[in-house]
Amino acid sequence: MKISVVQTDPQFGEKKKNTDQALQLMRSLRADVYVLPELFASGYNFQTVDEVRSLAEPFRNGDTYLALKKFTENQRCYIVYGFPELDGDILYNSAGIIGFNGIDGIYRKIHLFDREKIFFQPGNLGFKVFETPFGRIGIMICFDWYFPESARTLAIKGAHVIAHPANLVLPNCPNSMPTRCLENRIYAATANRVGSENRGGLQLSYIGQSEIVSTKGEILHRASPDKPEIFVEEIDVVKAENKNVNGRNNLFDDRRPEYYL
Repeated sequence: MKISVVQTDPQFGEKKKNTDQALQLMRSLRADVYVLPELFASGYNFQTVDEVRSLAEPFRNGDTYLALKKFTENQRCYIVYGFPELDGDILYNSAGIIGFNGIDGIYRKIHLFDREKIFFQPGNLGFKVFETPFGRIGIMICFDWYFPESARTLAIKGAHVIAHPANLVLPNCPNSMPTRCLENRIYAATANRVGSENRGGLQLSYIGQSEIVSTKGEILHRASPDKPEIFVEEIDVVKAENKNVNGRNNLFDDRRPEYYL
């Protein structure tokens, strides 16, 4: 799998402009799978629920989805991207996956961070793994990484790689994802954004440092803290099926869940 992380600098509320920025970066580098940040087209620093609602869109029926779907069909690739989802009257912080072969689906963020609890309902679809021609992709969003159960659940469900759209403001994630990958023998592609949003007296600054991490916890590539960029790594997804630490220890076979909690 050639997997690419797209680190962007969205401008709040400028959905078309932000989508065009991402597509321009993606056209510059071929990959099988592209991972975009959390809420990459809408921006993040919402002030009211009505503002979220004005920027949200139903999955499969919004301008962002249609623009990305067209790209996947032209490039024969997959895209994982974060967006504010409108499902009836309910708002979710979601990530969509779109494939050139008609396969698509969504994940709704389970662990909401801080003020997200004002605007979104917690995800209700569980952690999902999507089968693609390039390998099995699990999805989590930003703050989900703080809960080791997120990555472990995706790994147990058979994911080769975790696609991880994010809008990181805390400093911990880039140096913590290697542990998530090491303890699960799984790849991860964290797509963060850069820049800042100062709205309603609240300023949020995003740390960049998007990265791809190997099953051994190696940082294969880490982006800058403050510039939009795109990069790609070729990963051997078969390595994510080997959970052996040595000849006697297997990370999954040695689990003893009857003693947990």
